[in-house]
Amino acid sequence: MFWYQQPPRNGLKLIVSITSWRSPSYEDGYSKTKFEVSRESGNDVLMTIKNVTSKDDATYFCAVGNH
Repeated sequence: MFWYQQPPRNGLKLIVSITSWRSPSYEDGYSKTKFEVSRESGNDVLMTIKNVTSKDDATYFCAVGNH
């Protein structure tokens, strides 16, 4: 699963990716202290944004791929 951030008037930026066999992998500039990812039951993955500020104003997307 992939989580993306799209700030106003900007393109998509990948935040983090996670697979069923690996820990979350964060892109440069993003960290688990701000964007916490947890696997819920089965294939569900939850991303929580901590200590939200106006800089976090964006649309967030998730995407999944089948291998």
